[in-house]
Amino acid sequence: MLRSGAENRSRKVRVIAMVPTIKWEGNSIHIIDQRKIPQAKEWFVCRSIEDVITAIRDMVIRGAPAIGIAAGMGLALGSQSVNTDDYTTFRKEFLEMTRRMKSARPTAINLGWAVERMVKIVDEMRDHEVSAIKKAVRKESEIILERDIEVNRNIGRNGLRLVPDKANILTHCNAGALATGGYGTALGIIRAAFGAGKQVHVFVDETRPLLQGMRLTAFELMEDGIPATVIVDCAAGYLMRKKRIDLVITGADRIASNGDTANKIGTYQLAVLAKENGIPFYVAAPVSSFDPDLENGDLIPIEERGPGEVVSFAGQQIGPDHVSAYNPAFDVTPCQYISAIITEKGVITPPYRSSIKDLL
Repeated sequence: MLRSGAENRSRKVRVIAMVPTIKWEGNSIHIIDQRKIPQAKEWFVCRSIEDVITAIRDMVIRGAPAIGIAAGMGLALGSQSVNTDDYTTFRKEFLEMTRRMKSARPTAINLGWAVERMVKIVDEMRDHEVSAIKKAVRKESEIILERDIEVNRNIGRNGLRLVPDKANILTHCNAGALATGGYGTALGIIRAAFGAGKQVHVFVDETRPLLQGMRLTAFELMEDGIPATVIVDCAAGYLMRKKRIDLVITGADRIASNGDTANKIGTYQLAVLAKENGIPFYVAAPVSSFDPDLENGDLIPIEERGPGEVVSFAGQQIGPDHVSAYNPAFDVTPCQYISAIITEKGVITPPYRSSIKDLL
């Protein structure tokens, strides 16, 4: 079932600032280094496609929509370095760049979505001069960024009606401005609710092992003046049982055709806890996060990262020498635990296979 959202018309509107994530500066790409937040706001400057791939792989930038934007911009940047006027040679080198870009991180579908958009431009302009193609892919990367912010604001408007006038909201990891081109998906809904005058308070999971919740989400909420409290990941169930959580909102890195959703590790257990305690569990994501070619979530590739992220903290080892650690970066929440999926086109509810088909 697909329903469009309605804007709140009666409350005082608050002005919400946005944390910048990524931008063009001349012929280089500037990415806010999320590894440094909240201690510092520093730009990571990319002057080559390899710099962008490194930024994605090393989590200078993270969050599915933001990764997609970075991929598009990185390919546009890389195209400038191809020194040929021959279309066939240019396309061959460009496709090699797309292969390297796709290998940066496997789970978020937005990266591949952005890459395919850029390849489509190159293929459709086969009869144009290479210089014109380079300008077109640069322009397309700018459009992807601009469109992402618009999409996030629409997600916020569509999810607004699902937030009670007074609500304690639990969120996991970071699905805010830093995970997108600006504004956010899950945090976009929270920003929309707060901006419309609703009394919201956000419980922020710390989100081990890299603490994206405590470092990034709490940072964004404090920047906007939205009331927030950080909790350790294992406290969520306790708060739900104590009736201190009214709803859960998370983002998504990939959504299968049946509604199964991949998101930051730890999301699945929140969804199970929410259902057990009768609490709505919402997923906020752009249409670009859907993968209609995947039958279910078991087919979503799950990135596994190095054990050092688990046994170290802020550059200091906290585990015993030589201890083994398992570090999947994502998990999959089966669709039966998801109350609704909020997109820029509207809110969809079960049965997801049919509602996703209608949406796309």
